[in-house]
Amino acid sequence: MNRRNRHLVVLAIAVMTASLASLGVYRAASAVPRQVEQTPQPVVVAARPLAIGAQLTANDVKVVFWPASSPLPGAIGNVKDVVNRGLLTGVVLNEPLTQTKLAAMQSGAGLPPAIPQGMRAISVKVNEVIGVAGFIVPGSRVDVIVTIRNGNEGITNTVASNVQVLTAGTRQDQEKPAENAKFASTVVTLMVSPTDVERIALAQSEGQVMLVLRNPLDTEPTVAPGVRTSALLGHSEPSPVDKVAKAPSPRRSIAPSPPIAAATPVPQRTVEGIRAGKPTEEVIR
Repeated sequence: MNRRNRHLVVLAIAVMTASLASLGVYRAASAVPRQVEQTPQPVVVAARPLAIGAQLTANDVKVVFWPASSPLPGAIGNVKDVVNRGLLTGVVLNEPLTQTKLAAMQSGAGLPPAIPQGMRAISVKVNEVIGVAGFIVPGSRVDVIVTIRNGNEGITNTVASNVQVLTAGTRQDQEKPAENAKFASTVVTLMVSPTDVERIALAQSEGQVMLVLRNPLDTEPTVAPGVRTSALLGHSEPSPVDKVAKAPSPRRSIAPSPPIAAATPVPQRTVEGIRAGKPTEEVIR
């Protein structure tokens, strides 16, 4: 085989090898599924921090594009669907507004739409101490305790446990900027049952109410017997059994015994006789 033929054979082998390699790459690329490019979805988010009960306007929201590969359940894509609706919970900047965070169209705004059926909202006046140094925020869980004094004796007891905080501060306080929201006393609005409403209302009128912050994962009701001033100072009270034992026994009235009748005199008889030749008299009873 001359030199020319050898070059042709090498060229033919190279062309055949390249063709087989190209065919393999084509089949491998065809087996890979094509990724369809998904268009991002518009989602309405908050344009600024908003408090619970706020009535939304067009200036309070904006539209951003959310990745279609991670859809957001309950997302709203049109600003018209959120305007004039009330917030059921507070939101922060750029937080998506879903259907579960908004009140119904005809329910209006404010706090009432955020109260579930069968529950009530009651406000408790607090200060920095009662409000746990400002750590009580909407969504916190607290216990309500009351201290009542009766003369020198006082008692502290739990009125309601595991209560959800709806709002912290008045509506005017919530509308102030964060740097100006400094006030000596404010109110905390709690969501409680109708029975607890009556207990808390009575506690506020009869004594001093305080709030106790608790872990939101701790859902067990608080069971406490309460404490009195005497027990706090170490003066134990006598138990009911001791009180009964120390109580004086009632006096029993003794009926006077009937008078003893006088003895009836026994009649005496005299017998005359003669003893040793002499006359004698003996009395026989």
